[in-house]
Amino acid sequence: MDRFLEEAVSKHKRGLDEVLYYGSWVLMIFCAVIGVSMVYSLPYAFNLYTVIATLIPLGIALYLWIIHDRFRTEYEYTFTNGSLDFAMVFNNKKRKSLGSLNIAKVDAFGKVNSGSFRRHTSGNNIKHLRWFLNRDSELYYIAFSKEGAKSVIVFEPSEEMVGYIKHYLPYGAHQEN
Repeated sequence: MDRFLEEAVSKHKRGLDEVLYYGSWVLMIFCAVIGVSMVYSLPYAFNLYTVIATLIPLGIALYLWIIHDRFRTEYEYTFTNGSLDFAMVFNNKKRKSLGSLNIAKVDAFGKVNSGSFRRHTSGNNIKHLRWFLNRDSELYYIAFSKEGAKSVIVFEPSEEMVGYIKHYLPYGAHQEN
């Protein structure tokens, strides 16, 4: 029997993110209008001040154009027959793959509020990957080694996905305390 589950995790309290998203659009348009109007004044008053005064608002508008989708970030977890894929989705438009993990090869899996999480994250040279949005949710971790480097992923799966993960875990990898 195939086991497939796909989840998208978004922020519970999105008010500030929405204000920042729409505010970035307003500021982006304002800076673009100012910058374009300054471009038209360059032939009449070409000096260092007008060049800088033109480039600053255009640079701000360009920077906001690049990052404004990040205010609406979601994480997507896809479980397929023992393989867990992670992705970051920006404004339901852009998707960035974060990686894939074979559950049968993990060292430990459990809740973040357990003692086993502190044991697995207390060493040196451990890469921490935080792929969650809601700190108040039930967070889980997966500890694994890849090419000799230890890593820990913290994420917020549903109870159904936790059940799927537990089914494919190697013996002793599920950590309760």
